[in-house]
Amino acid sequence: MNSDSKNLTTKVVLITGGAKRVGAAICRELHASGANLMIHYKTSIKEARALQAELNLQRANSVAIIQGDLLNIAVLPSLVHETVHQFGQLDVLINNASTYYPTEIGQVNEENWQDLMGSNLKAPMFLAQAAAPQLRKNHGCIINITDMHIERPKKSYVVYSMAKAGLVTLTKSLAQELSPEVRVNAVAPGPVLWPENNPQFDEVYRQRVISQTLLKRVGEASDIAKAVKFLVVDAPFVTGHVLAVDGGRSLNL
Repeated sequence: MNSDSKNLTTKVVLITGGAKRVGAAICRELHASGANLMIHYKTSIKEARALQAELNLQRANSVAIIQGDLLNIAVLPSLVHETVHQFGQLDVLINNASTYYPTEIGQVNEENWQDLMGSNLKAPMFLAQAAAPQLRKNHGCIINITDMHIERPKKSYVVYSMAKAGLVTLTKSLAQELSPEVRVNAVAPGPVLWPENNPQFDEVYRQRVISQTLLKRVGEASDIAKAVKFLVVDAPFVTGHVLAVDGGRSLNL
């Protein structure tokens, strides 16, 4: 965004996986700053429609939703085209959608690889490529959501860790490739929201994570949303950067 941008009024944001959890928090934060949103979802249609209704009640016709399987790269250009068709432009791309589960050595298969690399790395790459002409035209920006484990991989999460580390390199590569018109940055969340329906993350595990975190607490989805907004609105001279939002846990592993 240009340095004179005080808020996101007149700006259009496309966010993947924006219907719930951290994605929904990012949507609410940017919408409150004036942005119009195209919220992508894969299967969370109920949550997507509810969020759309909630935000459109605050500002009419400011939010649209779009379904798509990000593993099918043929559909990615349509996300950009539909956003421009709906709102006339695209200023911000947020690659938030992600799959997350363990892949232990000896158990990794090609389906795991295609899924984890596809959602966390392949889709952001091809979606950024599809969005690049619009973003260049509007001097926009890209925000990728990566992970605090990019430098110290989480045990048993081999493929996921590779994908998120690759997303960091993609962030820095795109910052070079799309400069000077487009800024590209990433946010690396730490313990913010526990994964759903995963018995590994029991109370004992959670307390151990909190004890390893310098601020001795977990964060909130809004912490990630505020970091995204900072990089979009308030950091006009920042590109190719990864902002850790992890309570200091990555320093204490």
